[in-house]
Amino acid sequence: MTINFESIGFVKNNITEKKDTNWGNDISELVINEELTRGLTGLSEFSHLIVITYLNEAKFEIENHIERHPQGRKDLPIVGIFAQRAKDRPNPIGITAVEIMNIEKNIITVKGLDAINHTPIIDIKPYFPQYDCRENVRYPEWINVIMRDYF
Repeated sequence: MTINFESIGFVKNNITEKKDTNWGNDISELVINEELTRGLTGLSEFSHLIVITYLNEAKFEIENHIERHPQGRKDLPIVGIFAQRAKDRPNPIGITAVEIMNIEKNIITVKGLDAINHTPIIDIKPYFPQYDCRENVRYPEWINVIMRDYF
């Protein structure tokens, strides 16, 4: 089945190359299509936002990416693509919870988005702790290793 989306805007920042760490202090602007500006009404009452992006520069190659070491790090176990949040995946969709710094007209300034300049935005959603944060979660130890310098 083919699914088509239209972007609702794009990411504007100074990041031009893909990276695997140190996204936490990066500031980005989410430039939302002007005709959608009214859809931002009420968003300023939230501190955080979930950004869903189309990772247009990702290149999934089944033989290289279906199972691999996260971030290409040999000190981590080999796991399948669906057990990690790698950029090179069958459907290159990114999802990140970010801090809202400012909203002015159709531009949302955010902190901590892991996307490069001109990445298309598929959707944005306000962060609801009731939906987006769970207690008593379980995950492998290697997640702590890769997240140490991620944000």
